[in-house]
Amino acid sequence: MDNIVLIGMPGCGKSTVGVVLAKNLGYEFIDSDLLIQAREKRLLCEIIEQEGLIRFNQIEEEVNASIEAERSIIATGGSVVYGCKAMEHLRNIGTVVYLRLTYEEIEERLGDLAQRGVSVREDQSLRDLYDERVPLYERYAHVTVDGTGLMLRDVVRKIKEACGK
Repeated sequence: MDNIVLIGMPGCGKSTVGVVLAKNLGYEFIDSDLLIQAREKRLLCEIIEQEGLIRFNQIEEEVNASIEAERSIIATGGSVVYGCKAMEHLRNIGTVVYLRLTYEEIEERLGDLAQRGVSVREDQSLRDLYDERVPLYERYAHVTVDGTGLMLRDVVRKIKEACGK
């Protein structure tokens, strides 16, 4: 299956880059956060508020592990890497690309984490979250593309080159 799966921190541009990349390659675009919201008929922040983080992460894993696609760009939620089953599935159906940004750039881009539906514990800072997730992104990625300080078109070009497109 000729898919590209985008992983990375909230705010790194997975959805924005994904849409442009899909248009550029003539691929479909899938946003797994939107699939979760459609299945649950609630916003991500509502799911987290009503069900808690553990259940949210289970739902996220179920949805991502069930994605069937061809010639698609799949933008995942930042917490997808907590689900081993989902990540194994995504690695099997496509090339997993970690969109890496520095902590400083992520911090600058993000607004209210709760409003964005970010899977973060109450006792966890953005820095803690970044430090926890980066090794997971690196473990699951087939390819890492550093987008720090780059324009959207340059990130898209780097992903295409890294994936042989």
